[in-house]
Amino acid sequence: MGEKKEIMPPEYDVNAKWDACIDLTTRRFVYSSLGGAFAGLLFFRSPVTRWASIAFGAGIGIGSAYTDCSRAFDAPPPAIVADTSSVSQVSRI
Repeated sequence: MGEKKEIMPPEYDVNAKWDACIDLTTRRFVYSSLGGAFAGLLFFRSPVTRWASIAFGAGIGIGSAYTDCSRAFDAPPPAIVADTSSVSQVSRI
């Protein structure tokens, strides 16, 4: 009944990082594609150039999301400091 769950620090929770990266990538892809579509409708007449502006916007969105996600996964973990009292007791024995 009373299961005890350990709360993992967010620096080590890989599933949370993946969820955040997928959410970020989806949002930036959609928003930048819509921005490219709006710019294509505003500035270009040819359907080819309109699709190119949508693709360019999507590429910018995916690229910026990739950059932020790679920073999230490549960040060095925080330094773990050992308890000095246990170390000193072991060295005395």
